[in-house]
Amino acid sequence: MIELRPFESLGGANHGWLDAKHHFSFANYYDPARMHWGNLRVWNDDTIAPRTGFPPHPHRDMEIITYVREGAITHQDNLGNKGRTEAGDVQVMSAGTGITHSEYNMEDVTTKIFQIWIQPTRGGEKPSWGARPFPKGERSGRFVTLASGYDGDGDALPIRTDARIVGASIKAGETAEYAIGRSRRGYLVPATGAVEIEGVRVNARDGAAIADVDTLKVTALEDSEIVLVDAA
Repeated sequence: MIELRPFESLGGANHGWLDAKHHFSFANYYDPARMHWGNLRVWNDDTIAPRTGFPPHPHRDMEIITYVREGAITHQDNLGNKGRTEAGDVQVMSAGTGITHSEYNMEDVTTKIFQIWIQPTRGGEKPSWGARPFPKGERSGRFVTLASGYDGDGDALPIRTDARIVGASIKAGETAEYAIGRSRRGYLVPATGAVEIEGVRVNARDGAAIADVDTLKVTALEDSEIVLVDAA
């Protein structure tokens, strides 16, 4: 099953400095049919104006993954962590028992991110933060794991939940496969380009909710950069 969620159908709000689109119910956007997808709770498509951002605010009991599509985001938290994550790279914050953080676009250009929240399956642990680059050449024509709740996933950033975040860069006409399994749920969004899954066209920033699929076959209709959450 592939349920297409066109970008135009997403909820959202434009705050001037922040133009936010929500794949799932969030803030003042409520849709009972889009509360979550498995343990995936939030997928926000955020456009952040230069020299603006989210001031310090708290979180707890959530795995928060930021995928930078354009520009860069600068993180700072009350644990003393500070880092700048550039386009194509990923940061992970495990809110755990509680963390206060800020996320600013310190650049002179617009920053665009996907912010993904997944409910943790392990609680009561100290908060943490990490980031790492993922050169696009490493995921050319294939899926690579960006963040994972499982041991043995190589250089993937660790998260405390039964899920993976994977990414791929696929040239027009190429197909990439990902063995997801029928007991799992997938949610795929092209950051750029357009792809076809099971005969369904998914354009840039559309969402595709995936269920009851053994092996996901994604064919690029245009050169595409895609992000997929493999959720429980």
